[in-house]
Amino acid sequence: MFNHAPENYICPICLAVKGIKSDDTWIVQNDIVYQDEVVMALVSSKFVKGNEGHVLVVPKEHCENIYDLPDEVAAAIAAMAKRVALALKQLRLCQGVTLLQNNEPAGDQHAFHHHLHVVPRFVGDNFHEEVFRAERVSAAERVSYAEELKAVLK
Repeated sequence: MFNHAPENYICPICLAVKGIKSDDTWIVQNDIVYQDEVVMALVSSKFVKGNEGHVLVVPKEHCENIYDLPDEVAAAIAAMAKRVALALKQLRLCQGVTLLQNNEPAGDQHAFHHHLHVVPRFVGDNFHEEVFRAERVSAAERVSYAEELKAVLK
């Protein structure tokens, strides 16, 4: 009903869920810090300066946005976001956490698969100024963040 993915859209998140390495996704399997039958959590391939290593929590089944998301899957995403937030508090000693979820192009959604950002926050971090300047980083730059989170979330 409120979908905007172009015809023949190749979903980068679905590729990662299926373990497919492709030029159509920036996600590598080392980014994945947790998964079960319903949700997957992974270190974002884009870093916000000062808030590096933020995590995306996604449904494993394709849902474009919040409007398509079954309630039970939304509950699983919320529960996983809480676990990730607590892990970030432990590992990064962050002073807060921001949850960010965008819907539709006018709402700044760029990947047309529901995803919830869990961002470690720090006093004076300039997150709101930096978030739209986030740049893609290499898988090698993400691996240490992913490994630490995997250990805590296992």
